[in-house]
Amino acid sequence: QVQLVESGGGLVQPGDSLRLSCATSGRAFSRATVGWFRQGPGKEREFVAAFRQNRPYYSDSVKGRFTISLDNTKNTAYLQMDNLSPADTAVYYCAADWGLILSSLRQAPHYDYWGQGTQVTVSS
Repeated sequence: QVQLVESGGGLVQPGDSLRLSCATSGRAFSRATVGWFRQGPGKEREFVAAFRQNRPYYSDSVKGRFTISLDNTKNTAYLQMDNLSPADTAVYYCAADWGLILSSLRQAPHYDYWGQGTQVTVSS
């Protein structure tokens, strides 16, 4: 059984950085598509970033500020978030799938496994 556990969220000020982690148990990340999504207050869940076949993908809103990476030795995915703004405030979710096709990686319903989410709040 696959489990995803996120950590690293918190309260930060605008311009600060945070690194989120997503650890998997039950199946290695090495052949997975790993995605990060977020859901802000009153908003739908939106794509943030994904890592598939050693290549990262980003939403336009985070490109240049966020970096997704994968450490296969630790079965852990990371989302480094720099220059955070209040607009980045949301619950961040890690997701994984081992059969996702490229055209679906930005779409939440196509991921089979999800973490519980971690809150990121950016406020002065």
